[in-house]
This record gives sequence, C-alpha cells and structure tokens, in this order.
Amino acid sequence: MPSRKEPDASANVPSFYGAELRYRREAAGLTLEQLLEGSYRSIAHLSQIERGERRMPIDLARYVDAKLKTDGFFERRCEDARKAKQSGHAEYFADVVEMEPSAESIEEWAPMLIPGLLQTKVYAETVIRTGSPWLRPAAVEKQVSARMERAALWEKECPPAVWVILHESMIRRPLLPPKQMADQLAHIIELITEAQGVLQILPEKTTAYPLMMGMIKLMTFPGAPPLAYTEGLHSGQLIDYPALVKDYRRSYDLLRAAALPPEASLTLLEVAAEDYRNGKHRI
Repeated sequence: MPSRKEPDASANVPSFYGAELRYRREAAGLTLEQLLEGSYRSIAHLSQIERGERRMPIDLARYVDAKLKTDGFFERRCEDARKAKQSGHAEYFADVVEMEPSAESIEEWAPMLIPGLLQTKVYAETVIRTGSPWLRPAAVEKQVSARMERAALWEKECPPAVWVILHESMIRRPLLPPKQMADQLAHIIELITEAQGVLQILPEKTTAYPLMMGMIKLMTFPGAPPLAYTEGLHSGQLIDYPALVKDYRRSYDLLRAAALPPEASLTLLEVAAEDYRNGKHRI
C-alpha cells in the first residue's frame, strides 16, 4: 500500500481534486478500503487519485458522491480534472503520462512504432500527422510538444530503469528520410546508453513470439502495485488487475528471451544509423 503523502492541492486541478477527496473521506471517518467497498476498484487506484496522480473515472465519481453524500461534487469536477490532465495527450493516455515520472521502471514492447519516450520531434510529428491527417497545424504542434515534454523524465537525477524491445521492421522499413532516420536511431542509442537502460531487437525472421497481437507497456512503482498499458487504434487501456498484469509480465519475459541480446541489438542499431547517414541503407 502506498505510503501516505499529503498532496499539494495548489499544484494543479487533479491535486486539488485528490486533496478534496481525501478530506471528504476522512471527514466521513472512512478508510480507503471502506470507501471502496462494493465499488470493484483497487485501494491503490483510489490512493493515486487522492495524490493527484490519476484521474477519477466517472462511474467511481458517482459512487463516491453517493457514499460520501457530496451531492454530485466529484462527478461535476471529473471533467475539470480530465481537461487538466489531458494537455495535448489522448484522454485514454492521460493517466500514463501522469504516472511515468514516478515510475521505478518502464518496460515497453514496440512492434510498430518507436515508443514516445524515445522519439525525436520529427518522428513524433510524422506519426501524429500520418495517424490523424485531419488535425490542424496548431493541434499537431500541441501534441508534438506534449510528447517531447514527457522526455523530461530522462533528466531526473534518478530516472526510471528502462527496458525496450523493438521490432526490427521499424529499423529496416524507415518512417523518415535517411538522414532523419539516422538521427532517430542515434537518439535511441544515446538515451538508452545515458539511462543505463536495456534495448533489444526482435529479428524480422522471428515468425512466432509472445505478444504478437500488439504493444505493451509495464510500469512499477516504489510504493504501489505494477501496472500494464495496452493501446490500439484511437484507444488504450490501463490495467491494474494483479492477475492480468502478472500474465503480461510473463509474456514480456518470454519476449525478452526471443529477442537479440542487448549488446548485439545496440550494434545493429549503430550500424543501421551509420548506413542511413552514408546512404547505404537498402530496404
């Protein structure tokens, strides 16, 4: 169970929301467990909401209002907290953005796109424009800026331990022109090296492997249970059910075994970056 930490209610809307929730709960004389009884939500989930780290789902807000007799206060404020947390990110991804800076470790399997935390600005802009060509330039710039801001966690004194598995096709079939692709691969190498992280490449010739159906992101925290995040087209799901998170963990561990060793993976990336830079790349 997370250690008690008083949220700074003045920091932002989610922190105010969380501080008010804790105040109302304690005024009613209820523990986290007592408030959640019958709600089918985890104590860790509510604790993160109280600390301003995670948004309140609308169904839980209605439940809390009924339990605390707060006359719809938390349901009405859900939209304010949602808008404050979104800030350039898809709504379904907002919780992940809020939780990344406090993660102890971040592990990702990327079968189709380089993970956002490792993207250059040019790569991010290309992904956003390609995926949502209807967006106006200002909206694209807002999303690109938000994605770049996430990378600030690499500047922390103790950044999360990172482990990334990339599919080789992202290297062999480039999304960007050669020079820009070389910069993107060099950027990955630099971040992984400086963060003392681990990078693995899953070879293209590997035809059967765990997690074939899509990406996965796993996060662990110093004082809270681990989480998994999966994403599809225009949707994503944050998973905190322990048994399911455990299954994703087992699949990720098996995928590690199918991928190239870290040293060989970095070498492959370095050679590919050099080939792109010298015009030697062949599809």
